[in-house]
Amino acid sequence: MRVAGLGFRKGVSAESLAQVLALVGPYEALATVDAKAQEPGLLNLLKIIQLDLHVISRDRLRAAEVAGEGPARALYGTGSVAESAALAAAGPGARLVVARVKGPDGSTVAAVAEAS
Repeated sequence: MRVAGLGFRKGVSAESLAQVLALVGPYEALATVDAKAQEPGLLNLLKIIQLDLHVISRDRLRAAEVAGEGPARALYGTGSVAESAALAAAGPGARLVVARVKGPDGSTVAAVAEAS
């Protein structure tokens, strides 16, 4: 299974999320950290694309640790919410097939992981 992980700013629009997802290619499900799972923009996107959302706890996000510094490290203990969420949702032995890609407006990041 291919999972697109998402990291984004509070108040993100469904359009911004759709734009970054268009940049990362095919995927069968979405994933993000639990703190972002109820954002209206994400919920609106899910109504449109009708895919499953894997909600990843902060502990699982940290366990799927990826390199990097910045706000994600300070808030969630990982270098990339998008990459860690994708890896955690895809399952043990998953690998990144698309590293983090920033969306056109800078408010979103996506990455794709695939189960081995």
